[in-house]
Amino acid sequence: MRIPMPRSKFLVVKCPKCGNEQVVFNKAAIVVRCNTCGEIIARPTGSKAEILGKVVESLT
Repeated sequence: MRIPMPRSKFLVVKCPKCGNEQVVFNKAAIVVRCNTCGEIIARPTGSKAEILGKVVESLT
């Protein structure tokens, strides 16, 4: 029996305004703001979130 791999993951996203890096869920259901400056770095779309910062790393 094969175990399915998850399709969602966590991403390390760099804030475009201040450069702070933080972990964001790629299917975020709410607006995610930078912990340092408050800039929006991820916006929900109904499925995968729209990532507004630069994705530095994908965590599985």
